[in-house]
Amino acid sequence: MPAIRQSAEEAVRLVRSGSIVMVGGFGLSGVPLRLIDALERTEVRDLTVISNNIGSPGKGLGKLLNSGRIKKAIGTYFTTNPDVGEAYHAGKIEVELIPQGTFCEAIRAGGSGIPAFYTPTAAGTDLAKGKEIRYFDGRPYVLERALRGDVSLIRAHKADELGNLVYYKTARNFNPLMAMASDCVIVEVDEIVPAGSLDPEAIVTPHVFVDILVTE
Repeated sequence: MPAIRQSAEEAVRLVRSGSIVMVGGFGLSGVPLRLIDALERTEVRDLTVISNNIGSPGKGLGKLLNSGRIKKAIGTYFTTNPDVGEAYHAGKIEVELIPQGTFCEAIRAGGSGIPAFYTPTAAGTDLAKGKEIRYFDGRPYVLERALRGDVSLIRAHKADELGNLVYYKTARNFNPLMAMASDCVIVEVDEIVPAGSLDPEAIVTPHVFVDILVTE
């Protein structure tokens, strides 16, 4: 069946206060800015946001941060937005910092039904405090839990009417992984084309993972 087409305002109504929301992008590349803007115009609060970073000051997820919508941020690289550090030190948000490779694998695991995995990354550092450590072949490994969301907000370049997705160069980043790891996946796209017109070899995310397409 074709993916559902909705406006950004209609689609983000599926996000509730207290939801866990995955948001694609690296910096501002591959970020679903229209969906974030629409979400900022709602009344939802107390969000747990899983994203590589929290935008820039007043841009992208930075808007949600500044309007007090984010309760907790889980990601890898928050220094692009100094407002995150200020909000954390003021006690306004919780922050969970995860090494970037571990972050990717945690999302992939969440989308593959794997609850946790061991990795040597972060062993012996503050990021491993309070986590289970096991030794394999004499080397310490940290147990990391998988990440899943209630809703993923992602960005792709093109979609066909079924919801198959292709991405634009590095804007692909975390988006395909997040398309697998949430109960509902909302995709902001530049263009929707007829089914069958995309090169099958170029399709990265199959339509089975996509619930809603947004073009405006």
